[in-house]
Amino acid sequence: MKQRSARTKTAAKAELKELLRDLDDGVTEAAKYTVADAVEDFLTHGQHGRSKNTVKNRRTLAETHIVAQLGARKLRELTAQEVDGWLADRAKVVSTSTLQRIKSILRRAIARAQAREKVRRNVVLLCETPTGLGGRPSKALTLGQAQAFLQAAEGSPLRAYFIVSLLTGARTEELRPLTWSHVDLDGDLEADPPVKPHIMVWRSVREDGDTKTQKSRRSLALPVRCVEVLRTHWKHQAEQRRRAGKNWVENDLVFASLVGTELNPSNVRREFRRVTAEAGLEAGEWTPRELRHSFVSLLSDSGVPVEKISLLVGHKGSHVTELVYRKQLRPVVEEGATAMDKIFRSKDA
Repeated sequence: MKQRSARTKTAAKAELKELLRDLDDGVTEAAKYTVADAVEDFLTHGQHGRSKNTVKNRRTLAETHIVAQLGARKLRELTAQEVDGWLADRAKVVSTSTLQRIKSILRRAIARAQAREKVRRNVVLLCETPTGLGGRPSKALTLGQAQAFLQAAEGSPLRAYFIVSLLTGARTEELRPLTWSHVDLDGDLEADPPVKPHIMVWRSVREDGDTKTQKSRRSLALPVRCVEVLRTHWKHQAEQRRRAGKNWVENDLVFASLVGTELNPSNVRREFRRVTAEAGLEAGEWTPRELRHSFVSLLSDSGVPVEKISLLVGHKGSHVTELVYRKQLRPVVEEGATAMDKIFRSKDA
């Protein structure tokens, strides 16, 4: 049986009224259930289908920005005013996008607790997201910088990965799980209509293996330079497989480690920084995903319309492309390969 106490008769009536309302609503929240309890329950049981990286990142954000500030607060006593104050405080130390993510974690954690009758309402729904610190805007390589990058990549063990990334605009999460069974380096030019060499971007490193969106599931014609570098890469990988012997783990991956396993993102970033430095760029100011931004920028500069670029990069529509790549912007898939062939003249691999 629930018991509550109050110092005055008026307060006691208010407590009784709230208790009766809770009973009418069927809510039986635990009096000692805290924000930290709700967040932990969400992190442990509410993330089915999410990748390991997403789960890890959310836990880090939650422990750093939610549990550390609000964790000890009883969930049923948390107010919208307190959440407003918390958001305002976090806005001083994180970007707006990060602030939106940590607010979403708290909102979803409380929603889960609400569904399990731990609390009657979700006060986060009453709060606006303030503007946080400005994040580092993404950049795009100029044609000269892209040429220098490609030249520097010639001596890299990830040469093929970087060239295909820049010349097709595929996401890093789409290239790492790409398999040879989804690569056609010959095409069928006698078909009607002709089929150019292409890659089938049908998978990603997400937990369910699917692409980011339905539009992301696409086939991309390959520029000649990509075909050449992938043919050479196939031969090099065969040699790596022979050297690894019984240590080789066959996953049919196009871009694999020395023993056939999926590339580690940290190793990709480390090699990317080395190549950018060799290209004369400030390594710390660039990330691998900006090869995709560079792809959009170079296509836009060459005259490809934004509507066609949006199909190439797998966006839901041109509005998304304009929103994400606003600074870069000035049969569809074949036009991307054709444009890249003009921008980067083919050379023997």
